[in-house]
Amino acid sequence: MAAAPATQAQSPQSVRQEDRGSYARAIAAGYKAAFMCAGVFNAGRSERQIDQLELKGIYPEYDRIVPTLPVRFDRRTASVTVTFDTQLPPRRATWRAGRGCTLHPIGDVSATNIAYPAPPASAGADPRPWPLGDADIAPRPSEALARVVERAFDGSYGRGSETVSVVILHEGRVIAERYREGFGPYTGNRTWSVAKSIAGTLVGISGVDPRRPANIPEWKSPYGPDPRARITLDQLLRMSSGLHSDTAGNRTDAIYFGGTTVTEQATSWPLSSRPGERFRYANNDIMLAVRSLRASLGEASYRALPGRLFDTLGMRHTVAGTDWQGNYILSSDVYTTARDLARLGQFWLQDGVWQGRRLLPAGWMRYMTTPAGPQPDRAEGYGASIWLFGERQGLPVGSYSAQGNRGQYVMVVPSHRVVVVRRGEDPTDARFDVAKFTADVLAAR
Repeated sequence: MAAAPATQAQSPQSVRQEDRGSYARAIAAGYKAAFMCAGVFNAGRSERQIDQLELKGIYPEYDRIVPTLPVRFDRRTASVTVTFDTQLPPRRATWRAGRGCTLHPIGDVSATNIAYPAPPASAGADPRPWPLGDADIAPRPSEALARVVERAFDGSYGRGSETVSVVILHEGRVIAERYREGFGPYTGNRTWSVAKSIAGTLVGISGVDPRRPANIPEWKSPYGPDPRARITLDQLLRMSSGLHSDTAGNRTDAIYFGGTTVTEQATSWPLSSRPGERFRYANNDIMLAVRSLRASLGEASYRALPGRLFDTLGMRHTVAGTDWQGNYILSSDVYTTARDLARLGQFWLQDGVWQGRRLLPAGWMRYMTTPAGPQPDRAEGYGASIWLFGERQGLPVGSYSAQGNRGQYVMVVPSHRVVVVRRGEDPTDARFDVAKFTADVLAAR
């Protein structure tokens, strides 16, 4: 009997190279669909500008793939599709008024033929006076301050950095404002992790007690207690949940670009340390905090929660995105403008009071900006969803900042009554020195 032909054994644990490549193409297509949809339909920007900024200098595993993938816009159904595979349907993102763009899961075939109202090119100017609207804004920076702002656009604060907008407030008044060509006061881009500080703000507005265990339905089982159920909302906001994830930091590509939902993935990670004993910066912690709000508040209140903040502050150009199951992805997926972020920074500076109305509980900003528990292994400290700055960074004690990928910053300096907003589209190998920029702003003002 002839011997069977020899075959190379393959471990059942191995993943074929072509499988990894196919998945990377699917994620890259989702990346392109999400950014094209949000950039065009949320912000009224051009496909060319998005290609040149948001889709350049991205994560290396997708950087070479994204330009090769064809994109198609369907304005009748307010959707974007990106082809990536001959066997699977295109990746798809759809825009809906008030909800922004939602990315559908890999393999989704539920395309709709329903026509939706065309998104506006831009919400345009609000005729009300600043800060609720856009009237009566006439910044007159000193020559020294104007030079500092100019340097933010020429790479002086970080080689390779790409600043798209700067807005500076003093005592609530716009004292400097500048935009890159192709951007303006009503041109938005993604906040990335600045959204985490928005999430911390919304927890305060919700009235939910952060000291209580987070309300995660997926951690409730009839088969016995889940050890994760003792993680508090406070520990989630402070990045000390003790949960494991594939990578520390801000890589949750399956949710952001794969169409996996918050309730599918963020809830699935096991503990790797005791809650409250280790700082580990993680998108999952913030997504779980917001998942807890959904379970605690109920659908109607949960859906309306971002609007309670945005509408009150006049943030008309800001929209919070969701996954396809309706979970806000408030670790990253918010589109907004520099002026709207300046309004938010001023709201924080005023301890959660806006136009004489208290929206945050008294003391909530002290809670957000006070370090407690384990701290990051870096110069900056961390409060409850916000970064803490001071003398070690050359800034006044008590300064704090929301910040996100690709150079998004909202720096608040309470002792000087100053808010500094810098928006960027920095490639992955560039970093803007926001502490030095803020120190120079304070010196020049």
